[in-house]
Order: sequence, then structure tokens, then C-alpha cells
Amino acid sequence: ILPFWLFGALGTLWALPAQPKHGVRTTNSTPVVLWHGMGDNCCLPFSMGYVEKLIQDSIGPNVYVRSLMVGKNPTDDQYNGFFMPIANQIKFACTTLSEDPNLQSGFHAVGFSQGGLFLRVLVQECPTVKVLSLVSVGGPQQGVFGMPRCLPGTGAQALCEAMRELLDLGAYDPVVQSRLVQAQYWHDPVRPGTYVAKNRFLPAANNEVAAARSAAYAERLGSLRALVLVMFLNDTMVIPRHSEWFEFYESGQDKVVAPLNATALYQEDWLGLRALDKTGRLHRITCPGDHLEMPKGYFEQYIVPFLR
Repeated sequence: ILPFWLFGALGTLWALPAQPKHGVRTTNSTPVVLWHGMGDNCCLPFSMGYVEKLIQDSIGPNVYVRSLMVGKNPTDDQYNGFFMPIANQIKFACTTLSEDPNLQSGFHAVGFSQGGLFLRVLVQECPTVKVLSLVSVGGPQQGVFGMPRCLPGTGAQALCEAMRELLDLGAYDPVVQSRLVQAQYWHDPVRPGTYVAKNRFLPAANNEVAAARSAAYAERLGSLRALVLVMFLNDTMVIPRHSEWFEFYESGQDKVVAPLNATALYQEDWLGLRALDKTGRLHRITCPGDHLEMPKGYFEQYIVPFLR
């Protein structure tokens, strides 16, 4: 088992964060953009650096891979994964990727954990980038209703503990909503009215607010060549794990999960998921293990084919 967060831990212990290197594209292979998860950063050689190597070993050494850094350096990037409002992160990413000359003809995107959610919303909200295929690895597309764990050894322990303390104050408290990333995808199914009214990010991102529903979201997401959603079968980080497949608890309780095709999100096609599904472009696959744990060879067998 190869837990990607462990590579981040090893990188923190054994290597200084590397500054991102953005060279000139020297191959006809489609570029790939990566967005890391909570507590990680763009540039640790044993986390996103390891993923970059997997891609280059599988597709070719000269394939252009950009690991997104939100901020001026890797330390800022890690901090911003907890405390920069998601809307601001997506705007930053939109500008950064739109200005990269190597990405002008389009690119594939792979997001890990919350990075998978952020990249999906980037597709919806940033018309100046051209994402061809999007892979969300353990991304909480419907948010979470459970306290995220703090993984030891990632170098983000203090930030993670601060996040948990803020969630304890109340995820929908206005101050917490304005400051904490994870509160902005906290999805309370027991109080759906409170969730829609007070969550600053996820209801709008999922086109749940009828008066503000954007047809462009469904058009843009529905234009992908492929949307790949990876759910970890023993996930204890994303609760419920079904969120990684765009599924969530039925409204009013937190026990029974509604299948995607039984939801208004799918049936009324608020985001283009039904269109993707009916044309064979929605791929929902499972992976054994806990959050971001992949058996050796899984990434190459199941993810890389969508990046060619």
C-alpha cells in the first residue's frame, strides 16, 4: 500500500520543499496539472513529486507536469490549504494556469482530496482554461460531515489542529466560514436549510441554489472528455466516503446515502453529470484502502490511461 500522504511526511522529514520548476513543453504529450490535498504542498518530492515521476515514467520523461502552488512559496501553499477562502484559491489557480504558455492547448488535471473538489469547481468557473479530462482522487465533491483527521508527520500538525479547533466552534459561524477552508465544504444533512443559507462555497459550487443556478456550470463540466471519480472503500477521512462519487446522505439524517442517480443534482443535471454519464464519460471507480492509499501499480493502471 502506498499512501500518498505518507510521501508528504517522508518529504518533510528528509527533504526540503523544492521550488516548482516550470520549463518549456518539449513533447506532444498532453500536459498534466496536479492539485494536492489538505496539509500537503505543491513541491514535496515524496508526495506531488512522486506523482509527477509516476506520470513521467508512464507517459514519457518530457511530459509537462505542473503541480499547482497557491501562494508565493510552498510554505504559503500549505497554509493556504487551510486558511485561504476556496473562492480565492480558485481565482488564483484560474489566473496562474491561464497564464502558463504550456497549457494553452489544454491539459488533463488530477486533484487529490480537497484538490479534486477545487479542480472540479475550477472547470466550472474558469472559462480561460481548457481542462480535457479531470481525475478526482478521493475528492469530497459533496463535502464532508465528519471531523477530518490530522495525519502525523505531514509537517502541518499545528495548522490541522487549528482547523479542528475552529470547526469545534461551529462550521457555520460567520467567522469560521470566512477563515477556514474545511468549513466551506462542511455539509450538514441534518440541517439542510442552514447548510444552504450559511455555507459560503459548496451550495453555490454544486448549483443547489435555484435562484442562482448557473447553466454554464453544467455546460463546462459536461464538456470534459472524462470525469473520473475515485472513491476509497475504507476511507476514514472523507465522511461519508460516498461524497467522492458525488453521493451524500439523504436530507434530514446522516445514516442513509442516496445513490447519485436518485438525486435532483443528477436528474435535473445541475452540473452536467447526467450528460457525462449517458455518454460514457463519467467514470466512478473504487480503490481499496483508506484515504489516498493506493496499492502499488493502481495509479498507473487506473489513472494514467486518462492522462494520455
